[in-house]
Amino acid sequence: MAEWTSAVGAAQLARLLSSQQDRPAGPGTRRPPAYRALADGIRLLVLEGRVPVAARLPAERELALSLSVSRTTVAAAYEALRGEGFLESRRGAGSWTAVPAGNPLPARGLEPLPPEALGSLIDLGCAALPAPEPWLTRAVQGALEELPPYAHTHGDYPAGLPALRAMIAERYTARGIPTMSEQIMVTTGAMGAIDAICHLFAGRGERIAVESPSYANILQLMREAGARLVPVAMAEGLTGWDMDRWRQVLRDAAPRIAYVVADFHNPTGALADEDQRRRLVDAARSAGTVLIADETMSELWLDAEVRMPRPVCAFDPAGSTVITVGSASKAFWAGMRIGWVRAAPDVIRSLVAARAYADLGTPVLEQLAVNWLFGTGGWEQAVEVRREQARSNRDELVAAVRRELPGWEFEVPQGGLTLWVRTGGLSGSRLAEAGERVGVRVPSGPRFGVDGAFEGYVRLPFTVGGAVAEEAAARLAAAAALVESGAVGNAEAPRTFVA
Repeated sequence: MAEWTSAVGAAQLARLLSSQQDRPAGPGTRRPPAYRALADGIRLLVLEGRVPVAARLPAERELALSLSVSRTTVAAAYEALRGEGFLESRRGAGSWTAVPAGNPLPARGLEPLPPEALGSLIDLGCAALPAPEPWLTRAVQGALEELPPYAHTHGDYPAGLPALRAMIAERYTARGIPTMSEQIMVTTGAMGAIDAICHLFAGRGERIAVESPSYANILQLMREAGARLVPVAMAEGLTGWDMDRWRQVLRDAAPRIAYVVADFHNPTGALADEDQRRRLVDAARSAGTVLIADETMSELWLDAEVRMPRPVCAFDPAGSTVITVGSASKAFWAGMRIGWVRAAPDVIRSLVAARAYADLGTPVLEQLAVNWLFGTGGWEQAVEVRREQARSNRDELVAAVRRELPGWEFEVPQGGLTLWVRTGGLSGSRLAEAGERVGVRVPSGPRFGVDGAFEGYVRLPFTVGGAVAEEAAARLAAAAALVESGAVGNAEAPRTFVA
Protein backbone atom coordinates (compact mmCIF):
# COMPACT_ATOMS: atom_id res chain seq x y z
CA MET A 1 0.00 0.00 0.00
CA ALA A 2 1.37 3.45 -0.98
CA GLU A 3 2.19 5.84 1.85
CA TRP A 4 1.38 8.94 -0.20
CA THR A 5 -2.12 10.43 -0.36
CA SER A 6 -1.72 12.99 -3.17
CA ALA A 7 0.71 13.77 -5.96
CA VAL A 8 2.53 16.84 -7.24
CA GLY A 9 3.32 16.94 -10.94
CA ALA A 10 6.72 17.95 -12.27
CA ALA A 11 5.40 21.04 -14.05
CA GLN A 12 3.49 22.19 -10.97
CA LEU A 13 6.49 21.67 -8.69
CA ALA A 14 8.71 23.54 -11.15
CA ARG A 15 6.32 26.52 -11.11
CA LEU A 16 6.29 26.58 -7.32
CA LEU A 17 10.06 26.36 -7.14
CA SER A 18 10.58 29.06 -9.77
CA SER A 19 8.71 31.56 -7.58
CA GLN A 20 11.39 31.29 -4.87
CA GLN A 21 13.91 33.55 -6.52
CA ASP A 22 15.93 35.68 -4.13
CA ARG A 23 17.70 38.91 -5.02
CA PRO A 24 21.03 38.48 -6.84
CA ALA A 25 23.88 37.50 -4.58
CA GLY A 26 26.21 40.31 -3.56
CA PRO A 27 29.98 40.34 -4.02
CA GLY A 28 31.64 37.60 -1.99
CA THR A 29 28.37 35.78 -1.32
CA ARG A 30 28.63 32.06 -1.97
CA ARG A 31 25.67 30.42 -3.66
CA PRO A 32 24.76 26.93 -2.42
CA PRO A 33 25.25 23.96 -4.75
CA ALA A 34 22.37 23.35 -7.14
CA TYR A 35 21.20 20.21 -5.31
CA ARG A 36 21.19 22.10 -1.98
CA ALA A 37 19.17 24.98 -3.44
CA LEU A 38 16.66 22.48 -4.84
CA ALA A 39 16.36 20.62 -1.54
CA ASP A 40 15.90 23.90 0.35
CA GLY A 41 13.21 24.99 -2.08
CA ILE A 42 11.21 21.78 -1.69
CA ARG A 43 11.66 21.88 2.09
CA LEU A 44 10.28 25.45 2.20
CA LEU A 45 7.25 24.42 0.15
CA VAL A 46 6.54 21.61 2.63
CA LEU A 47 7.04 23.84 5.68
CA GLU A 48 4.59 26.38 4.31
CA GLY A 49 2.03 23.75 3.42
CA ARG A 50 2.12 24.71 -0.28
CA VAL A 51 3.16 21.13 -1.01
CA PRO A 52 1.22 18.92 1.39
CA VAL A 53 2.75 16.27 3.60
CA ALA A 54 2.42 12.76 2.13
CA ALA A 55 2.41 14.13 -1.43
CA ARG A 56 4.19 11.97 -4.01
CA LEU A 57 6.97 13.90 -5.75
CA PRO A 58 7.83 13.46 -9.43
CA ALA A 59 10.35 10.88 -10.49
CA GLU A 60 13.92 12.17 -10.64
CA ARG A 61 14.17 12.11 -14.43
CA GLU A 62 10.79 13.83 -14.87
CA LEU A 63 11.61 16.66 -12.45
CA ALA A 64 15.09 17.08 -13.96
CA LEU A 65 13.53 17.67 -17.38
CA SER A 66 11.05 20.22 -16.02
CA LEU A 67 13.78 22.12 -14.15
CA SER A 68 16.42 21.80 -16.90
CA VAL A 69 18.95 20.33 -14.46
CA SER A 70 20.76 17.03 -14.37
CA ARG A 71 19.17 13.94 -12.90
CA THR A 72 22.15 13.75 -10.55
CA THR A 73 21.14 17.14 -9.07
CA VAL A 74 17.59 15.95 -8.38
CA ALA A 75 18.83 12.64 -6.93
CA ALA A 76 21.20 14.47 -4.58
CA ALA A 77 18.43 16.87 -3.49
CA TYR A 78 16.08 13.97 -2.75
CA GLU A 79 18.81 12.22 -0.78
CA ALA A 80 19.43 15.38 1.28
CA LEU A 81 15.71 15.69 2.02
CA ARG A 82 15.55 12.04 3.10
CA GLY A 83 18.46 12.64 5.48
CA GLU A 84 16.68 15.64 7.01
CA GLY A 85 13.36 13.82 7.45
CA PHE A 86 11.45 15.75 4.77
CA LEU A 87 11.22 12.88 2.29
CA GLU A 88 10.50 9.17 2.51
CA SER A 89 10.89 6.61 -0.26
CA ARG A 90 10.12 2.99 -0.95
CA ARG A 91 11.02 0.97 -4.01
CA GLY A 92 8.00 0.67 -6.25
CA ALA A 93 6.06 3.41 -4.42
CA GLY A 94 8.25 6.40 -5.21
CA SER A 95 9.12 9.29 -2.88
CA TRP A 96 6.72 11.40 -0.86
CA THR A 97 6.99 14.44 1.42
CA ALA A 98 7.20 14.14 5.20
CA VAL A 99 8.11 16.18 8.26
CA PRO A 100 10.82 15.21 10.76
CA ALA A 101 9.69 13.30 13.84
CA GLY A 102 8.50 15.53 16.66
CA ASN A 103 7.43 18.46 14.47
CA PRO A 104 3.74 19.34 14.02
CA LEU A 105 2.26 19.19 10.54
CA PRO A 106 2.58 22.56 8.76
CA ALA A 107 -0.56 24.66 8.46
CA ARG A 108 -1.94 25.06 4.95
CA GLY A 109 -4.04 28.13 5.77
CA LEU A 110 -3.73 30.89 8.34
CA GLU A 111 -4.76 29.08 11.50
CA PRO A 112 -4.51 31.05 14.76
CA LEU A 113 -1.36 30.51 16.79
CA PRO A 114 -1.84 27.93 19.58
CA PRO A 115 -2.35 29.72 22.94
CA GLU A 116 0.67 28.00 24.49
CA ALA A 117 2.94 29.65 21.91
CA LEU A 118 1.74 33.23 22.47
CA GLY A 119 4.43 33.94 25.05
CA SER A 120 7.32 33.24 22.69
CA LEU A 121 6.02 34.40 19.31
CA ILE A 122 4.40 37.60 18.06
CA ASP A 123 1.55 36.36 15.88
CA LEU A 124 1.12 38.31 12.64
CA GLY A 125 -0.51 35.36 10.93
CA CYS A 126 -4.12 35.84 11.99
CA ALA A 127 -5.90 39.08 11.05
CA ALA A 128 -8.19 39.18 14.09
CA LEU A 129 -8.42 41.46 17.13
CA PRO A 130 -9.38 40.59 20.72
CA ALA A 131 -13.05 40.73 21.68
CA PRO A 132 -14.54 44.20 22.20
CA GLU A 133 -15.69 44.55 25.77
CA PRO A 134 -18.05 45.09 27.47
CA TRP A 135 -20.18 44.43 24.38
CA LEU A 136 -19.31 40.74 24.09
CA THR A 137 -20.28 40.05 27.69
CA ARG A 138 -23.45 42.13 27.39
CA ALA A 139 -24.43 40.36 24.18
CA VAL A 140 -24.02 36.93 25.76
CA GLN A 141 -26.00 38.02 28.81
CA GLY A 142 -28.74 39.34 26.55
CA ALA A 143 -28.72 36.09 24.59
CA LEU A 144 -29.12 34.04 27.79
CA GLU A 145 -32.20 36.08 28.69
CA GLU A 146 -33.72 35.28 25.28
CA LEU A 147 -32.73 31.62 25.30
CA PRO A 148 -35.51 29.87 27.35
CA PRO A 149 -38.16 29.73 24.58
CA TYR A 150 -35.64 28.23 22.15
CA ALA A 151 -34.49 25.68 24.73
CA HIS A 152 -37.93 24.05 24.48
CA THR A 153 -37.36 23.32 20.78
CA HIS A 154 -35.02 20.88 19.00
CA GLY A 155 -32.59 23.78 18.44
CA ASP A 156 -31.93 23.10 14.75
CA TYR A 157 -32.64 26.08 12.49
CA PRO A 158 -31.04 25.27 9.12
CA ALA A 159 -31.83 28.73 7.70
CA GLY A 160 -31.03 30.51 10.95
CA LEU A 161 -33.18 31.96 13.73
CA PRO A 162 -36.15 33.80 12.20
CA ALA A 163 -35.49 36.85 14.39
CA LEU A 164 -31.87 37.15 13.22
CA ARG A 165 -32.75 36.57 9.57
CA ALA A 166 -35.31 39.37 9.81
CA MET A 167 -32.81 41.66 11.51
CA ILE A 168 -30.13 41.05 8.84
CA ALA A 169 -32.70 41.64 6.09
CA GLU A 170 -33.70 44.94 7.72
CA ARG A 171 -30.07 46.04 7.82
CA TYR A 172 -29.68 45.44 4.08
CA THR A 173 -32.92 47.30 3.44
CA ALA A 174 -31.61 50.23 5.49
CA ARG A 175 -28.54 50.30 3.20
CA GLY A 176 -30.83 50.76 0.21
CA ILE A 177 -31.01 47.07 -0.79
CA PRO A 178 -34.60 45.87 -0.27
CA THR A 179 -34.32 42.42 1.30
CA MET A 180 -36.73 39.82 2.71
CA SER A 181 -36.00 37.24 5.39
CA GLU A 182 -36.37 34.58 2.70
CA GLN A 183 -33.20 35.95 1.10
CA ILE A 184 -31.07 35.33 4.21
CA MET A 185 -29.41 32.18 5.56
CA VAL A 186 -27.35 32.32 8.76
CA THR A 187 -24.14 30.27 8.62
CA THR A 188 -21.25 29.25 10.85
CA GLY A 189 -18.99 32.11 9.85
CA ALA A 190 -18.20 33.42 6.37
CA MET A 191 -16.10 30.31 5.68
CA GLY A 192 -19.15 28.14 6.25
CA ALA A 193 -21.14 30.35 3.89
CA ILE A 194 -18.60 30.21 1.05
CA ASP A 195 -18.07 26.48 1.51
CA ALA A 196 -21.82 25.91 1.12
CA ILE A 197 -21.99 28.13 -1.98
CA CYS A 198 -19.03 26.39 -3.62
CA HIS A 199 -20.52 22.95 -3.03
CA LEU A 200 -23.86 24.08 -4.49
CA PHE A 201 -22.54 25.81 -7.61
CA ALA A 202 -19.09 24.41 -8.36
CA GLY A 203 -18.42 20.69 -8.44
CA ARG A 204 -14.95 19.16 -8.68
CA GLY A 205 -13.05 20.47 -11.68
CA GLU A 206 -15.18 23.61 -12.08
CA ARG A 207 -13.39 26.90 -12.67
CA ILE A 208 -13.55 29.61 -10.01
CA ALA A 209 -12.14 33.07 -10.80
CA VAL A 210 -10.37 34.69 -7.86
CA GLU A 211 -8.57 37.95 -7.28
CA SER A 212 -4.81 37.64 -7.37
CA PRO A 213 -3.83 37.89 -4.55
CA SER A 214 -6.81 36.71 -2.51
CA TYR A 215 -7.67 35.48 0.99
CA ALA A 216 -5.50 32.44 1.71
CA ASN A 217 -8.04 30.38 3.66
CA ILE A 218 -10.69 30.78 0.96
CA LEU A 219 -8.20 29.74 -1.73
CA GLN A 220 -7.36 26.63 0.27
CA LEU A 221 -11.04 25.85 0.84
CA MET A 222 -11.63 26.00 -2.91
CA ARG A 223 -8.58 23.89 -3.71
CA GLU A 224 -9.71 21.17 -1.33
CA ALA A 225 -13.15 21.26 -2.92
CA GLY A 226 -11.46 20.33 -6.21
CA ALA A 227 -11.89 23.69 -7.93
CA ARG A 228 -9.65 24.94 -10.73
CA LEU A 229 -8.64 28.43 -9.63
CA VAL A 230 -8.33 31.12 -12.30
CA PRO A 231 -6.37 34.11 -10.94
CA VAL A 232 -7.21 37.67 -12.02
CA ALA A 233 -4.59 40.30 -11.19
CA MET A 234 -5.59 43.29 -9.08
CA ALA A 235 -5.14 46.83 -10.40
CA GLU A 236 -2.02 48.73 -9.36
CA GLY A 237 -1.98 50.18 -5.86
CA LEU A 238 -5.20 50.27 -3.85
CA THR A 239 -7.45 51.11 -6.78
CA GLY A 240 -9.51 47.92 -6.81
CA TRP A 241 -9.98 45.72 -9.86
CA ASP A 242 -8.51 45.71 -13.34
CA MET A 243 -11.77 45.50 -15.27
CA ASP A 244 -10.13 44.72 -18.65
CA ARG A 245 -8.61 41.58 -17.11
CA TRP A 246 -11.85 40.62 -15.41
CA ARG A 247 -13.86 40.94 -18.62
CA GLN A 248 -11.33 38.83 -20.50
CA VAL A 249 -11.24 36.05 -17.88
CA LEU A 250 -15.01 35.89 -17.52
CA ARG A 251 -15.43 35.81 -21.30
CA ASP A 252 -12.65 33.33 -22.11
CA ALA A 253 -12.60 31.00 -19.08
CA ALA A 254 -16.37 31.14 -18.33
CA PRO A 255 -15.86 30.30 -14.63
CA ARG A 256 -18.87 28.93 -12.78
CA ILE A 257 -18.12 31.19 -9.80
CA ALA A 258 -16.08 34.32 -9.16
CA TYR A 259 -15.03 35.29 -5.63
CA VAL A 260 -14.26 38.94 -4.83
CA VAL A 261 -13.63 41.12 -1.77
CA ALA A 262 -14.66 44.61 -2.90
CA ASP A 263 -14.48 46.27 0.53
CA PHE A 264 -10.92 46.60 1.87
CA HIS A 265 -9.69 43.56 0.05
CA ASN A 266 -7.77 40.91 1.96
CA PRO A 267 -4.77 41.09 1.72
CA THR A 268 -4.17 44.35 -0.21
CA GLY A 269 -6.73 46.63 1.48
CA ALA A 270 -8.03 47.87 -1.90
CA LEU A 271 -11.51 49.39 -2.16
CA ALA A 272 -13.36 48.87 -5.46
CA ASP A 273 -15.32 51.90 -6.65
CA GLU A 274 -18.94 51.91 -7.82
CA ASP A 275 -18.09 51.90 -11.51
CA GLN A 276 -15.92 48.79 -11.07
CA ARG A 277 -18.69 47.07 -9.12
CA ARG A 278 -21.29 47.85 -11.76
CA ARG A 279 -19.06 46.70 -14.62
CA LEU A 280 -18.06 43.48 -12.83
CA VAL A 281 -21.68 42.53 -12.15
CA ASP A 282 -22.57 43.22 -15.80
CA ALA A 283 -19.63 41.12 -17.01
CA ALA A 284 -20.52 38.24 -14.66
CA ARG A 285 -24.15 38.32 -15.77
CA SER A 286 -23.12 38.20 -19.44
CA ALA A 287 -20.79 35.25 -18.78
CA GLY A 288 -23.30 33.31 -16.68
CA THR A 289 -20.94 33.46 -13.70
CA VAL A 290 -22.19 33.51 -10.10
CA LEU A 291 -20.43 36.36 -8.28
CA ILE A 292 -19.67 35.84 -4.57
CA ALA A 293 -19.20 39.23 -2.90
CA ASP A 294 -17.40 38.92 0.46
CA GLU A 295 -18.44 41.86 2.67
CA THR A 296 -16.73 40.77 5.88
CA MET A 297 -14.50 43.90 5.92
CA SER A 298 -17.15 46.38 4.76
CA GLU A 299 -17.64 48.11 8.12
CA LEU A 300 -13.93 48.48 8.87
CA TRP A 301 -13.27 51.83 7.20
CA LEU A 302 -10.61 53.57 9.27
CA ASP A 303 -10.23 57.09 7.85
CA ALA A 304 -12.85 59.81 8.21
CA GLU A 305 -12.70 60.81 4.53
CA VAL A 306 -13.69 57.35 3.27
CA ARG A 307 -16.97 57.33 1.35
CA MET A 308 -18.17 53.75 1.05
CA PRO A 309 -19.57 52.69 -2.34
CA ARG A 310 -22.88 50.88 -2.55
CA PRO A 311 -22.71 47.11 -2.01
CA VAL A 312 -21.97 44.91 -5.00
CA CYS A 313 -25.49 43.45 -4.81
CA ALA A 314 -26.93 46.94 -5.37
CA PHE A 315 -25.99 46.54 -9.04
CA ASP A 316 -27.90 43.25 -9.35
CA PRO A 317 -31.51 44.29 -8.65
CA ALA A 318 -32.90 41.05 -10.09
CA GLY A 319 -30.74 39.03 -7.67
CA SER A 320 -29.72 36.55 -10.36
CA THR A 321 -25.96 37.10 -10.34
CA VAL A 322 -24.63 38.24 -6.94
CA ILE A 323 -24.50 36.23 -3.74
CA THR A 324 -23.37 38.32 -0.76
CA VAL A 325 -21.54 36.93 2.26
CA GLY A 326 -21.25 38.78 5.58
CA SER A 327 -19.91 37.94 9.01
CA ALA A 328 -19.51 39.11 12.59
CA SER A 329 -16.00 37.70 12.79
CA LYS A 330 -13.94 40.59 11.38
CA ALA A 331 -15.98 43.59 12.45
CA PHE A 332 -16.80 42.24 15.93
CA TRP A 333 -14.84 39.16 17.06
CA ALA A 334 -13.44 36.06 15.34
CA GLY A 335 -14.78 33.91 18.18
CA MET A 336 -18.33 34.93 17.23
CA ARG A 337 -18.74 32.39 14.44
CA ILE A 338 -21.81 33.91 12.85
CA GLY A 339 -21.98 34.56 9.12
CA TRP A 340 -24.77 34.98 6.62
CA VAL A 341 -25.67 34.71 2.95
CA ARG A 342 -27.90 37.12 1.04
CA ALA A 343 -29.17 35.68 -2.24
CA ALA A 344 -32.31 35.04 -4.26
CA PRO A 345 -34.92 33.02 -2.33
CA ASP A 346 -34.51 29.95 -4.56
CA VAL A 347 -30.75 29.94 -3.93
CA ILE A 348 -31.33 30.21 -0.18
CA ARG A 349 -33.76 27.28 -0.31
CA SER A 350 -31.18 25.17 -2.14
CA LEU A 351 -28.45 26.08 0.36
CA VAL A 352 -30.73 25.27 3.28
CA ALA A 353 -31.74 21.92 1.77
CA ALA A 354 -28.09 20.96 1.26
CA ARG A 355 -27.30 21.85 4.86
CA ALA A 356 -29.03 18.72 6.11
CA TYR A 357 -25.90 16.84 5.00
CA ALA A 358 -23.44 19.33 6.48
CA ASP A 359 -23.77 21.03 9.87
CA LEU A 360 -27.62 21.22 10.21
CA GLY A 361 -27.46 24.73 11.62
CA THR A 362 -25.60 27.45 13.49
CA PRO A 363 -25.42 27.58 17.33
CA VAL A 364 -28.50 29.28 18.77
CA LEU A 365 -26.80 31.17 21.61
CA GLU A 366 -24.35 32.94 19.29
CA GLN A 367 -27.19 33.88 16.94
CA LEU A 368 -29.12 35.39 19.83
CA ALA A 369 -26.00 37.34 20.87
CA VAL A 370 -25.58 38.88 17.42
CA ASN A 371 -29.30 39.62 17.26
CA TRP A 372 -28.99 41.43 20.61
CA LEU A 373 -26.10 43.51 19.27
CA PHE A 374 -28.02 44.46 16.13
CA GLY A 375 -31.20 45.30 18.03
CA THR A 376 -29.74 47.41 20.83
CA GLY A 377 -27.16 49.56 19.04
CA GLY A 378 -24.37 47.58 20.68
CA TRP A 379 -23.05 46.52 17.28
CA GLU A 380 -22.42 50.09 16.11
CA GLN A 381 -20.74 51.00 19.41
CA ALA A 382 -18.50 47.93 19.35
CA VAL A 383 -17.54 48.38 15.70
CA GLU A 384 -16.58 52.01 16.33
CA VAL A 385 -14.24 50.86 19.10
CA ARG A 386 -12.88 48.22 16.72
CA ARG A 387 -12.18 50.91 14.09
CA GLU A 388 -10.32 53.06 16.60
CA GLN A 389 -8.20 50.10 17.70
CA ALA A 390 -7.39 49.01 14.14
CA ARG A 391 -6.60 52.61 13.10
CA SER A 392 -4.18 53.05 15.99
CA ASN A 393 -2.54 49.68 15.36
CA ARG A 394 -2.23 50.44 11.64
CA ASP A 395 -0.51 53.76 12.20
CA GLU A 396 1.89 52.36 14.80
CA LEU A 397 2.75 49.29 12.73
CA VAL A 398 3.32 51.40 9.61
CA ALA A 399 5.67 53.73 11.51
CA ALA A 400 7.60 50.80 13.01
CA VAL A 401 8.05 48.98 9.68
CA ARG A 402 9.13 52.16 7.90
CA ARG A 403 11.73 52.77 10.60
CA GLU A 404 13.12 49.21 10.82
CA LEU A 405 12.74 48.17 7.18
CA PRO A 406 12.96 51.29 5.01
CA GLY A 407 13.48 49.22 1.86
CA TRP A 408 10.10 47.52 2.17
CA GLU A 409 7.30 49.06 0.10
CA PHE A 410 3.55 49.32 0.71
CA GLU A 411 0.57 51.61 0.40
CA VAL A 412 -1.42 52.39 3.53
CA PRO A 413 -5.05 51.26 3.06
CA GLN A 414 -7.97 53.33 4.35
CA GLY A 415 -9.67 50.34 5.91
CA GLY A 416 -9.60 46.64 6.62
CA LEU A 417 -7.09 44.80 8.78
CA THR A 418 -4.09 44.07 6.56
CA LEU A 419 -0.99 45.62 5.02
CA TRP A 420 0.36 44.06 1.82
CA VAL A 421 4.13 44.56 1.79
CA ARG A 422 6.74 44.17 -0.96
CA THR A 423 9.86 42.89 0.78
CA GLY A 424 12.63 44.56 -1.18
CA GLY A 425 13.45 41.50 -3.28
CA LEU A 426 13.60 39.01 -0.41
CA SER A 427 11.76 35.70 -0.53
CA GLY A 428 8.57 35.85 1.52
CA SER A 429 8.80 32.10 2.14
CA ARG A 430 12.27 32.43 3.60
CA LEU A 431 11.20 35.45 5.66
CA ALA A 432 8.36 33.38 7.13
CA GLU A 433 10.78 30.62 8.09
CA ALA A 434 13.36 33.06 9.48
CA GLY A 435 10.62 34.91 11.38
CA GLU A 436 9.75 31.83 13.39
CA ARG A 437 13.40 31.50 14.39
CA VAL A 438 13.48 35.06 15.78
CA GLY A 439 10.00 35.05 17.33
CA VAL A 440 7.55 36.55 14.83
CA ARG A 441 5.01 34.63 12.79
CA VAL A 442 4.24 36.16 9.40
CA PRO A 443 2.50 34.63 6.37
CA SER A 444 4.35 34.80 3.07
CA GLY A 445 2.87 36.18 -0.12
CA PRO A 446 2.50 32.85 -1.96
CA ARG A 447 -0.18 31.78 0.53
CA PHE A 448 -2.39 34.43 -1.09
CA GLY A 449 -1.64 33.50 -4.68
CA VAL A 450 -1.98 30.64 -7.15
CA ASP A 451 1.00 28.50 -8.22
CA GLY A 452 3.67 30.34 -6.27
CA ALA A 453 2.80 33.93 -7.12
CA PHE A 454 3.81 36.81 -4.79
CA GLU A 455 7.01 35.32 -3.44
CA GLY A 456 8.30 38.86 -2.87
CA TYR A 457 5.49 39.80 -0.43
CA VAL A 458 4.28 39.27 3.12
CA ARG A 459 1.00 40.24 4.77
CA LEU A 460 1.05 42.20 8.03
CA PRO A 461 -2.25 42.54 9.94
CA PHE A 462 -3.23 45.45 12.21
CA THR A 463 -3.45 43.21 15.26
CA VAL A 464 -0.61 44.66 17.32
CA GLY A 465 0.30 48.21 18.29
CA GLY A 466 2.55 50.23 20.56
CA ALA A 467 5.60 48.44 21.93
CA VAL A 468 4.50 45.10 20.46
CA ALA A 469 4.35 46.61 16.96
CA GLU A 470 7.84 48.03 17.44
CA GLU A 471 9.17 44.67 18.62
CA ALA A 472 7.44 42.88 15.75
CA ALA A 473 9.11 45.19 13.23
CA ALA A 474 12.48 44.70 14.92
CA ARG A 475 12.08 40.91 14.71
CA LEU A 476 11.07 41.18 11.05
CA ALA A 477 14.25 43.17 10.44
CA ALA A 478 16.23 40.42 12.16
CA ALA A 479 14.50 37.83 9.97
CA ALA A 480 15.34 39.88 6.87
CA ALA A 481 18.98 39.98 7.96
CA LEU A 482 19.01 36.19 8.28
CA VAL A 483 17.60 35.81 4.77
CA GLU A 484 20.07 38.30 3.31
CA SER A 485 22.98 36.53 4.98
CA GLY A 486 21.95 33.20 3.48
CA ALA A 487 21.42 31.61 6.92
CA VAL A 488 17.90 30.48 6.00
CA GLY A 489 18.10 27.28 4.02
CA ASN A 490 20.78 25.68 6.19
CA ALA A 491 19.22 22.43 7.31
CA GLU A 492 21.56 22.33 10.32
CA ALA A 493 20.24 25.59 11.78
CA PRO A 494 17.69 25.44 14.63
CA ARG A 495 14.15 26.44 13.83
CA THR A 496 10.77 26.67 15.52
CA PHE A 497 7.73 25.13 13.86
CA VAL A 498 4.22 26.41 14.52
CA ALA A 499 1.16 24.51 13.40
